[in-house]
Amino acid sequence: MNKKRLGLYALLISMMSAMFLFFNVKTVNAMPVNDYIISNKIQPAAIQNREGTFNDWTPYENGVGKPEGIVIHETADNRASAEAEYTFFNNNWNTVQTYVHAVADDTEIINMHNTDYGVWGAGPTANAKFIQIELCRTHTGDAFARSIANDAFYAASKLIQYNLPDTPGVTVMSHHQTSIKWGETTHVDPDTYFPMWGYSMNEMNDMIGYYYNNLKNTGSVYGGNGTNSPSNTPATNNANTINVANSKGNFVPLVTFDSQGNAKNVPNRALANHSAWYTDMTKDANGVTYHRVSTNEWVSSAYIY
Repeated sequence: MNKKRLGLYALLISMMSAMFLFFNVKTVNAMPVNDYIISNKIQPAAIQNREGTFNDWTPYENGVGKPEGIVIHETADNRASAEAEYTFFNNNWNTVQTYVHAVADDTEIINMHNTDYGVWGAGPTANAKFIQIELCRTHTGDAFARSIANDAFYAASKLIQYNLPDTPGVTVMSHHQTSIKWGETTHVDPDTYFPMWGYSMNEMNDMIGYYYNNLKNTGSVYGGNGTNSPSNTPATNNANTINVANSKGNFVPLVTFDSQGNAKNVPNRALANHSAWYTDMTKDANGVTYHRVSTNEWVSSAYIY
């Protein structure tokens, strides 16, 4: 077969693949993606807090705990799940020089860096302003809808957590929009991925707004008929999740252990009251059981409820 025919054959295969993706979502959903999510009352996953290895604790431009909105990313990787992205970021951030606050796919939302501090995901200006979440690619219409529900729920929850308005293009931006506005990156996500599923950033804004209004007015994603609530309500869907609160203070203190096994208070970081955290290890010291919530940061069982 000559080169022209090979090229034409490759083009046809590419077009057929794109058509398959487009019609697959329509076949599975038989309606626009947002309508599918709402009519089926798809429940977003609970937000898991698993502090990763990223050790840059830079405040936002307005101070610690003062983000101005959220940036929506997508991975551009057809094979990566939220778990895979979590592992990749935490193993490679110091070499690839990028990190986000959270990753989401169709089954999980993993918050891997405290959203009171900035990350490295969209250029210096956006990094100093925004919480950032990475959306993983999926392969069926139903899975895509569930991933959108998770992404939108996270965004809406964080806007509410920080008492921010839901304003598309201002407090909610795509990575593409930050590239256009500040010119510090050339990324165009998620605008090259969404059309594969007949979707758009405008529709993502609509889904975020739907959840935002319901969560703010009723405390649930479906106006009192759903079970999810904002991210500062503890998640309890994981056997390794602990819910923490300090009845005598505004935050939950953390400790670290030195090489001799002595516990020392962490001076400049803590956990929010009534927050949920992933833990993978316990340690006993001086009659107290501690649960690990990051590489060498632990919380006393006295604060677990």
